[in-house]
Amino acid sequence: MTQRARGCLLEAVETLVLTLIIFLVIQNFVAQPYQVEQQSMENTLLPNQYVLVDKLTPRFDTYKRGDIVVFTPPGQEPGSTPYIKRVIGLPGDVVDLRNGHVFINGQEISEPYVYPGQVTEPLNGQSHWVVPAGSLFVMGDHRENSSDSRVFGPVPIANVIGRAWLRYWPLNTFEVIATPTYPDLSPIVLPSVPPSGAADFARAA
Repeated sequence: MTQRARGCLLEAVETLVLTLIIFLVIQNFVAQPYQVEQQSMENTLLPNQYVLVDKLTPRFDTYKRGDIVVFTPPGQEPGSTPYIKRVIGLPGDVVDLRNGHVFINGQEISEPYVYPGQVTEPLNGQSHWVVPAGSLFVMGDHRENSSDSRVFGPVPIANVIGRAWLRYWPLNTFEVIATPTYPDLSPIVLPSVPPSGAADFARAA
C-alpha cells in the first residue's frame, strides 16, 4: 500500500470515528429516536410510529403537565423496554379519580387527548395519590389500555429518559408534539400553616 493510500485510509478511519463519537454524544445527551410499541398513547401516538426524544432541555427546565415522556417504569432495571405516557400530576399535586374523570388539587381537568369514548378508572382500587417531590404522575391517553401510575404509582424523575417532542415517521405524520394547556385548572393555594406543619404550597397549572 502506498503512502498516499495509507493516508486516505487513515483519514477515512478518523472521519468514521469522529462521526461515531458525535452520534453517541447526540444520542446520549441531546436527542434519541424512540419507536412507539404500545397502544397506550392512541390516538395521539400509534404503534410503530417514531418520535424524537429531547434529552437536553429537561436538564435545564422542568417537565410540564401534558408533556409526553419516555421513562423506565418503577421496579424495572435501566435498559429494559421504556414506557411512553403523558404527565398528568407534578410534584406536590394531589391526584384523584372520580366518576371516570381526573381531578388535580380538587379541580377537574379537561383532557381532549383521551381516546374517544373512554373514561379514567382506577386499575388497582386506588383512586387518590399525592405526588412526591422529584416524581411525576403519568397516564396513557388510551386509558383502558394503559399500565401507568394507576398501577405502579408516581415515576421518579430520575427514571425519565426525556420528552417526546417530534413525531417524524411515517413522514405523513411528521409533526411537533404540542404540550396541551389546562386553562380550567386555576392556581391552588393551601393554608399557610397546614396541620402537618409543612411549608406553604402553591401550584399553578
